[in-house]
Amino acid sequence: FLLQYMSGFGNEHVSEDPRCPGALPEGQNNPQVCPYGLYAEQLSGSAFTCPRPTNKRSWLYRILPSVCHKPFKPLEEGHLTHNWDEVEPDPNQLRWKPFEIPKAPQNKLDFVSGLHTLCGAGEPRGRNGIAVHIFACNTSMLDRCLYNSDGDFLIVPQQGKLLITTEFGKMLVEPNEICVIQQGMRFSVEVFGETRGYILEVFGAHFELPDLGPIGANGLANPRDFLVPVAWYEDRQVPGGYTVISKYQGKLFAAQQDFSPFNVVAWHGNYTPYKYHLEKFMVINSVAFDHADPSIFTVLTAKSTRPGVALADFVIFPPRWGVANNTFRPPYYHRNCMSEFMGLIKGHYEAKEEGFQPGGGSLHSMMTPHGPDADCFEKASKAKLEPERVAEGTMAFMFESSLSLAVTKWGLQTSNRLDKNYYKCWEPLKSHFNP
Repeated sequence: FLLQYMSGFGNEHVSEDPRCPGALPEGQNNPQVCPYGLYAEQLSGSAFTCPRPTNKRSWLYRILPSVCHKPFKPLEEGHLTHNWDEVEPDPNQLRWKPFEIPKAPQNKLDFVSGLHTLCGAGEPRGRNGIAVHIFACNTSMLDRCLYNSDGDFLIVPQQGKLLITTEFGKMLVEPNEICVIQQGMRFSVEVFGETRGYILEVFGAHFELPDLGPIGANGLANPRDFLVPVAWYEDRQVPGGYTVISKYQGKLFAAQQDFSPFNVVAWHGNYTPYKYHLEKFMVINSVAFDHADPSIFTVLTAKSTRPGVALADFVIFPPRWGVANNTFRPPYYHRNCMSEFMGLIKGHYEAKEEGFQPGGGSLHSMMTPHGPDADCFEKASKAKLEPERVAEGTMAFMFESSLSLAVTKWGLQTSNRLDKNYYKCWEPLKSHFNP
């Protein structure tokens, strides 16, 4: 099977598996009898009455409808949680060493059983909140798929590629790419060895491209660079039972059916999974002096109900030129009314060359001060200011949220990855005050 994609963010796409030409009904969504004897099923990603710019839905033409399954039963959720009261709040600067990937022979974990919730806020029942998860797995999902009833998953692979089969088709997502699986979309993840990455989950909003304001029509993540899979189906009976897992109100539930859910022969609509390569990001930067705010690096945003305030932003710090004159070029010292979780896909992050490693993370909570370590400050204060390549060979990212994030017990204790010495990177900072 050749992986193919259609391009464009939020477009109205049409796709049919070439094995069944003419599978899409012409001129209507729900004919009395669909071509090839298929069933029509609508997947709604917004209220029916949403204004047209935010109205999301797709029509799927499938061999059997999704409703053909046995009742859902609770499934052990492991380290997945939306209980933000497991441990006392911790306002400290937090940093994690690279999260451990289990070795396959002793401990086989697929994408679902390898989900670990690190932090979050809000809750899915009220449709307002986010969660940050780490996935660490070593085996493919076999005859089981997941769908998230609570919200959207933005998946950031850090080690190992993911071959993701969805109801809309297949996507290969490698480190330095991201993908978004929106609420309700069934998907299964195939891996090729030890695999790790990060997930930003949002409840109550979908990701969209940020407005560009005075930047104008072009720049940042351009819509044409987002890729949507083409229709692909399997007409596969699974007499032993295919497991459909629903993440619902923060818990996992499993239902059995005797066929593959990836039986969509054709589909059309604007509610789809999609992927994006971070190298395609058109960086905007300061070319005279001082810093622009890191919001100029926003790839995708999930808006809150308050104008200009994000429920969550996905921000990257890609390779670029630094040319600002008479300017302290690394990130400045900062206290923020937002919460900032950072991860590293590859390379060394400019403000903390040591300690912050690929596959690890850091959390600077609401109003917790943070900024460059002592080494970085001294070097950058004395550096000769010439044009220089910044972050070459690196890709760091940030999940930023207007919510105050609680860290889970797994994050603070069970994972055993918390760097207890993080605060020491600022201790050598000394006074240069000279009245």
